[in-house]
Amino acid sequence: MQAPRLVATDVDGTLLDPHEQVTPRAFAVIGRLAAAGVGFVLATGRPPRWIPPIVAQLGGPDVARLAVCANGGVLYDVAADRVLWARTLDPATLAELAAAATETLPGCGLAVERVGAGADGAFLAEPGYLHAWPDADNGIATRSELLAQPAVKLLVRCPELTSDAMVAALTPALGDTADVTFSHSRGLVELASPRVTKATGLAEVVEGLGVAAADVVAFGDMPNDLEMLRWAGHGVAMGNAHPTLLEVADEVTASNADDGLALVLERWF
Repeated sequence: MQAPRLVATDVDGTLLDPHEQVTPRAFAVIGRLAAAGVGFVLATGRPPRWIPPIVAQLGGPDVARLAVCANGGVLYDVAADRVLWARTLDPATLAELAAAATETLPGCGLAVERVGAGADGAFLAEPGYLHAWPDADNGIATRSELLAQPAVKLLVRCPELTSDAMVAALTPALGDTADVTFSHSRGLVELASPRVTKATGLAEVVEGLGVAAADVVAFGDMPNDLEMLRWAGHGVAMGNAHPTLLEVADEVTASNADDGLALVLERWF
């Protein structure tokens, strides 16, 4: 592939090393591509409010202004601190998904991610929801309160199962009601509006920039990156990636602990 016109990357397990840092080597090569006028877009499952600290590590919004958040459900302008658009699940659909999830996976916990006008949003979980991360910033709400307003994601948690097992159980139960994916392997599945993925979010970004998918290099490590790697002109799986990504990627680089992203970008920048 020739030098890309845009680079899109997942954050956790891909851009960030195991200590959740942008390495000096990655910082340097991303700075060079930005100086060359190449676009750099974050594509992550994270909500907008978790994006500014990552962009600060990269050198600020002059390097990475746009972030496709919530697995393609939100486009966030970091410099303006503004959500440009959001693809939400309405309350009726949330209720339908919640009912199907609890019937399929009895005892599962539910949470929702809502989005505001800027970085502020709300992660709400029902009582007893067991978080996948120790520093969760959620509020507590009853199930009826969770489902009462639109949300960009419905999260289903079963700590005793793998996320792969949850997807296998939920996919036939949900049909085409939602897109089902995950970015955490230990019992956490994320449901979004049908056909909303990082690929669809990035497709809207590049259309506005006049860039073709063929001119995009994309990096990822988990099933929520799968469609993005298929869509991009050159999809790169990290060495630490989930097996499904290794099967579809155009290339497998080193792990996020070994500067896999920088190793690829240094060919051109």
